[in-house]
Amino acid sequence: MVTTTAARDTDLASALVQTMHRLQDLHAETSRPLGLTPQQAHLLCVLLAGPLGMTELSRILSIERSSLTSMVDRLERRTLVARTPHPTDRRASQIELTPDGLALAHEAHNAVVDRINTLTADLPRATRATITTALQSILTR
Repeated sequence: MVTTTAARDTDLASALVQTMHRLQDLHAETSRPLGLTPQQAHLLCVLLAGPLGMTELSRILSIERSSLTSMVDRLERRTLVARTPHPTDRRASQIELTPDGLALAHEAHNAVVDRINTLTADLPRATRATITTALQSILTR
């Protein structure tokens, strides 16, 4: 049987979409026991890199500013994030993790990583390296 380039491309795209859905499911499964929605866990994990403005967070999380504001309000009431003045724009604020938020963000991130490591534990080292290289190539485009 001859596999066409188009079929291979479709197979790759399909596998990546299925992987995305599986990772979203894992993210949801691991965030719930921490008392977080998957979106809240995602926001906390994004903030591990440092404070961000609402516009950038809205773009990264692919949600409307009004929805993001509500989410930040809820996380702020739980003392997981804080609004701080933007260093160069006095009209804007940035969202940053509090110490409790930092601890919970690490916990959420580690829970997902642990689940992924469990799922991929049986893959041979060479396969892991190939997948890692391929994904890194896709992510840097």
